[in-house]
Amino acid sequence: MSKLKLGPITETKPVKVTLELPAALHRDLTAYAEILGREAGHPPTDPIRLIVPMLERFIATDRGFAKARKSAPNADR
Repeated sequence: MSKLKLGPITETKPVKVTLELPAALHRDLTAYAEILGREAGHPPTDPIRLIVPMLERFIATDRGFAKARKSAPNADR
């Protein structure tokens, strides 16, 4: 079994977002959703639902961003 960076997707209140993705990225998201569902013993999730947790994970683990945010004068959220 592979070790994916994302865990199971939790249910949250949906927010509508419109964006265009390159076809290759959409195929990768679809494949990721299938693998994630299989590993969790669930059907594949909607690949669009992966975008927010992936972005959250990316931002949370970006050391350069964390360092820049700490040194920025308006670092508050």
